[in-house]
Amino acid sequence: MARLIIFNKPFGVLSQFSPDAGHPCLADYIDQRGVYPAGRLDRDSEGLLLLTDDGKLQQRLSNPRYHKKKYYLVQVERDISNEALKRLCEGVILKDGRTRPASATRIEAPDLWPRVPPIRVRQTVPTSWLSLTIQEGRNRQIRRMTAAVGYPTLRLVRVQIANWRLEGLQPGQWISTTPPE
Repeated sequence: MARLIIFNKPFGVLSQFSPDAGHPCLADYIDQRGVYPAGRLDRDSEGLLLLTDDGKLQQRLSNPRYHKKKYYLVQVERDISNEALKRLCEGVILKDGRTRPASATRIEAPDLWPRVPPIRVRQTVPTSWLSLTIQEGRNRQIRRMTAAVGYPTLRLVRVQIANWRLEGLQPGQWISTTPPE
């Protein structure tokens, strides 16, 4: 029977079990053997990370050809324009090609745990939040997408992958479950 771990990855933690340059890693939080991340979150991102001991499930969760939707809450610098949201929805041209169309909506600031350390705050520059959904997972894709439309990402939190959600897990907490067939 396959195992699936739902983990709320804190800011600054590597999405791997081996430490690197003194940064905390998954082994500092998860004491389960034989599980591996199904996809990644960069060190500067927070939120939902799925881990499994089933190679086929890992592939189905992380490979873009299976079209698993990934849902993010994104705080960007400045008040994001409707034009920028439209461009995100149409797909953005990056150095490695055009992204698939995304779903991007401006939202009110979500009720999240405080980030440690907090984001940089500039008194004269407002921030805004958006809900962003993608079906691929290129390296630092969302950060590159928002920067390409002129709104650098300040905070990035993944809250859902397909049907799996973070609900109720604080940073560093995880639960183990059995995935559906």
